[in-house]
Amino acid sequence: MLYHLLYPLASDYRLFNVFKYLTFRTIYAMITALVLSFIVGPWVVRKLEGLQARQVIRTDGPESHLKKQGTPTMGGVLILVCIIVPTLLWADLTNIFIWLTLLILGGYGVLGFVDDYKKVVEKNPKGLSPRQKMFWQVILAGGVGIFLYNLPGFSTEVYFPFFKRLHPELGILYIPFVALVIVGASNAVNLTDGLDGLAIGPVAINAATYLLFCYIAGNAKLSGYLQIPYVPGAGELAVLCGAMVGAGLGFLWYNAYPAEVFMGDVGSLSLGGALGTLAVLTKQEILLVIVGGVFVVEALSVIFQVGSYKYRGKRIFRMAPIHHHFELKGVAEPKIIVRFWIITIILALVAISTLKMR
Repeated sequence: MLYHLLYPLASDYRLFNVFKYLTFRTIYAMITALVLSFIVGPWVVRKLEGLQARQVIRTDGPESHLKKQGTPTMGGVLILVCIIVPTLLWADLTNIFIWLTLLILGGYGVLGFVDDYKKVVEKNPKGLSPRQKMFWQVILAGGVGIFLYNLPGFSTEVYFPFFKRLHPELGILYIPFVALVIVGASNAVNLTDGLDGLAIGPVAINAATYLLFCYIAGNAKLSGYLQIPYVPGAGELAVLCGAMVGAGLGFLWYNAYPAEVFMGDVGSLSLGGALGTLAVLTKQEILLVIVGGVFVVEALSVIFQVGSYKYRGKRIFRMAPIHHHFELKGVAEPKIIVRFWIITIILALVAISTLKMR
């Protein structure tokens, strides 16, 4: 909005020329998101307390979690506001990729909000059924896949890091592939959100990594030099990524151990879906497996645990997702959180290194 209001003034006032620079708008989207979270955050926490939107802790989980009973949840509302508002202020709103990402972010956010509201406000322990959530996740992600498949000039090839010439053409199969990436990322982040700050830290790191890839993918010279797919218009997504980083850091202010508020499904489903969408739009879908390795391991730990118990009658881990396994082994919660952040930073560096290894 500011971009559309102020950039046209550049012809008369050179000062407004700064609005044409993507780096300038990305930085200020990040700052806006961070400042907004500090301004709005306390009010949101109070409102959630007033709604009695308090976390219900499972009695079969680690005993250390019982003291978290009653902590406000659904704090993902704050994250969404602090991503959407700066994006609308600083991004070029004629860019279709911005709207596709906001569609998933908002759509999955609504889905998570309904689920959280039923559970913690209406005291319906079932909330939305897994089948209902999966249905709407697939519908929204499949819609993005169909749109991109029919978008002139958008490639349906899949590119693999480290392999310069490995980029198979999926054709019509690209649609279910897009759905798989977005839905998988959404649920992986959702499963990771079990400790104070455990999910939002890696989300912010992932968003910062994709900020770089968005900028490069949208620049014909840089993408050509680094031999990654050039996606016209993808650079504008750097603004949204900047807002995600700022909103993530702002929420971490309240979500750091011991947490004052939890993000709930409204936050985890939407943030994961947004990361998956960014991966698709930058043609770096497979890279998400690397940079989002913590989310992948968390999801796989649940899949392996359920599969092993179903077919062998034995558990692989003391409890899944895997962060609970380490808790039950006696590792302190803050240490698990920080170590997972460190691992995510290392994986992000590995992902960035693929730019020179193709």
